[in-house]
Amino acid sequence: MKIKKGDNVKVIAGKDKGKTGKILKAMPKENLVVVEGLNLRKKHKKAVSKDKKGQLIEISAPMNASNVKAI
Repeated sequence: MKIKKGDNVKVIAGKDKGKTGKILKAMPKENLVVVEGLNLRKKHKKAVSKDKKGQLIEISAPMNASNVKAI
């Protein structure tokens, strides 16, 4: 894998094709990268107590490193 954490990349395949972002996490053994603000998934967070409500949180999910290229 030729890209590492902190590199600016452009997505060349998938639903976020053409968008750019910075790599937050690189996992070379699995050939995955997490790009800031791209490949968003919604995660449900349960209410901890009666005072605090549950909520939906958007997180950046990992994508295959072959779908991005360094710029």
